[in-house]
Amino acid sequence: NPYAGLVNHLRAAWLSGKTRPIEYRVAQLEALGRFLDEKKQDILEATASDMGKPSFEAYFTEILLCKNEINGTLNNLSHWMKDEHVDKNLVTQLDSAFIRKDPYGVVLIIAPWNYPIHLFLVPLIGAIAAGNCVVFKPSETTKNTERLVAEMLTCYLDNDCFAVVTAGVQETTRLLENKFDYIFYTGTTSVGKIVMAAAAKHLTPVTLELGGKNPCYVSDTCDVQNVARRVAWGRFFNAGQTCIAPDYVLCSVEMQEKLMPALREAITEFFGSNPQESPDFGRIVGDKQFRRIRALLCSGRVAIGGQTDEKERYIAPTVLADVLPSDPAMQEEIFGPILPIVVVANMDEAIDFINARPRPLAIYAFSCDSKVVNQVLERTSSGGFCGNDTLMHVTLTSLPFGGIGNSGLGKYHGRFTFDTFTHHRGCLHRNMGLEALNALRYPPYSQQKLGLLTATFEIKRKGMCTLL
Repeated sequence: NPYAGLVNHLRAAWLSGKTRPIEYRVAQLEALGRFLDEKKQDILEATASDMGKPSFEAYFTEILLCKNEINGTLNNLSHWMKDEHVDKNLVTQLDSAFIRKDPYGVVLIIAPWNYPIHLFLVPLIGAIAAGNCVVFKPSETTKNTERLVAEMLTCYLDNDCFAVVTAGVQETTRLLENKFDYIFYTGTTSVGKIVMAAAAKHLTPVTLELGGKNPCYVSDTCDVQNVARRVAWGRFFNAGQTCIAPDYVLCSVEMQEKLMPALREAITEFFGSNPQESPDFGRIVGDKQFRRIRALLCSGRVAIGGQTDEKERYIAPTVLADVLPSDPAMQEEIFGPILPIVVVANMDEAIDFINARPRPLAIYAFSCDSKVVNQVLERTSSGGFCGNDTLMHVTLTSLPFGGIGNSGLGKYHGRFTFDTFTHHRGCLHRNMGLEALNALRYPPYSQQKLGLLTATFEIKRKGMCTLL
């Protein structure tokens, strides 16, 4: 296997204990911070070349949010790493019972192309903080960013413990044949199944950050202008190439009529009368992705936008009205600047519509009535939820981010990333003396011993009393 030597080299480094001291972890995390500071312009230029990403969006997602993750981790790492002491029963009162935060070992991170720095760097931060050695594979789709990571990031990190692999599908398949101690994958559900199958051969635990069709319910009682701005921003940010973007709107026919002019106004406010000329609207990452998204424009009727330019890989911010559940745009995750609107009679029908489909990565609900938002939250299931806005829940490092069912497995961000890459090792350190306390558990057994053993080990329910 072409990667066996690399993996063995990192495993030897991990077994040496090099990555375990907090001083080492802090130094590597600070190096990541310097990479973001010193290569800021290179990152902005690479993401602009790869997918026309506006510098504002690139700085916000690829640099600022990553620096927040680094600083939040550095601020809390010593606390996260500490042994966590736990409750004890009567027999172990004089002993030490605790959870040790151990690294897994050598972990693999496979990143996607839509946020090519953010979506490998955030899990990498947690993997380093937890004391692991890491092989990370940036996406080959965003060539300029891949080259930047391979050539420049390696100058900042310890190459004995961290390695970048640039690989296509065939090479990644060979990479997955190696035994890793943890695999973190972000991408499509179909590839996620392949990664999980490869991991199963070595009984390797995985986190799968996948996608899905994220519904957005808009009730009849809401501020239409604010809804239009927040939905348009979430849908057309990064030209719609965001795994948590609102994938379609569910609303009444009356609300659809109100939303159309408000969405048109919001799109013009954001991108001008001709979004193709706007410096604030990105492009589709590749020709294959462009053609797939363009084919979805036949769904419903084009109410706003619909213009395309294959040479530029440009698809205008588009809203489709009167879309049917059977239309092509409702059969797959759109992952582009197209927003279908599906008409439902009321909130109950919207909830039934959501629950009849695979559980999404995010659900959005808009209403001036908080009871409506709470009803959607309580009666549905998804990786995350945001009421009266889109995307913003992902900016909080205090919230776990991840999917459920088809949209993923596991969670990360902030403390949750550290925990994901940490083996929580249950430990009991007993006193060598006081052997008389252990006599109850040794043969020969008796009813008297069992009674005393029960009294010392039994956990009683709080608030319950025993009638004698």
